[in-house]
Amino acid sequence: MVHLATSARLTAHCSKTQAMLLGSGRRLDKIDIREVSIMSIRVSVDHTVRELGVIFDSRLTMGDHVAAVCRSGYYQLHQLRPVVRSLLADGAKAVVHAFISCRLDYCNSLLTGVADCLLRRLQSLQNAAVRLVTGAPRREHITPILRLLHWLPVRQRLRYKLVTLSFRSL
Repeated sequence: MVHLATSARLTAHCSKTQAMLLGSGRRLDKIDIREVSIMSIRVSVDHTVRELGVIFDSRLTMGDHVAAVCRSGYYQLHQLRPVVRSLLADGAKAVVHAFISCRLDYCNSLLTGVADCLLRRLQSLQNAAVRLVTGAPRREHITPILRLLHWLPVRQRLRYKLVTLSFRSL
């Protein structure tokens, strides 16, 4: 570890410090910076960084974050499948809701304005969770089942969180 500010006793851990350049694709293609110097530490410039469990990419598209949420969510569904089959309906709903909805809701306000294809990927994960809980066939329309479970679709979850945050801030 290298001391950045001795008086404030701040230190930087070389292997944990990350740097990223933000900008449009055209601008970032013109820049070729591999590492930056912060005080006396050399930090490599990455295309993605993770902060508090959210993955940011240099163009702020949130595509890598959505991919990671979907990957971990589908893995959890795969792990929960044998457990859910042995539970009653309410227990299965609670377990799947606890493992999947927390992934969909964590920092979802950062997904405001992302491309529709990314929200559709998250909705697909929620649909798979609903099908696991209810045993609904793949071809069956999912909206009535979501209403029956009292689960908001991903886009409405995002709007609800933004409205709630706005209301609390006022």
